Amino acid sequence: MQDLPHHYRCIATANADQSRVHVSSQGLEDLTTDVPREFGGPGDQWSPEALLIAAVADCFVLTFRAMAEPSHIKWHALDCDAIGTLERVDRSTQFTYIQLSVRISVPEDIEEEKVLGVLKKAEDACLITNSLTATVTLSVDMTRQSR
Repeated sequence: MQDLPHHYRCIATANADQSRVHVSSQGLEDLTTDVPREFGGPGDQWSPEALLIAAVADCFVLTFRAMAEPSHIKWHALDCDAIGTLERVDRSTQFTYIQLSVRISVPEDIEEEKVLGVLKKAEDACLITNSLTATVTLSVDMTRQSR
């Protein structure tokens, strides 16, 4: 890992005659975004709101993955369903609550408490949720499988 601080640059480009915005960052595929359906947009493109909640889910999964190996946690599959609640608070629209519903498949012989501990640590260490003011909660559905 490189020493901090890290810097991330993205460029959003728009034209006055269309609603779509093109987002780019050096070395990455460009994204097209638009206003979400809830705000009167077409709802057929990624929106800033969806990208933020996707970043929360993605960060959780990547953080868990980084913590699992040194913690000797074996796992088969993981998915994180993130739902963000957008509300009006003191005349400001903001995400107030994010529910993370995690489904994880683990080997039959793994210690459940150990897995739950690392999942909780991943929730606490996620740099995206640590950068937000929204309350984040975690629920876990663990299944055991032999491989």
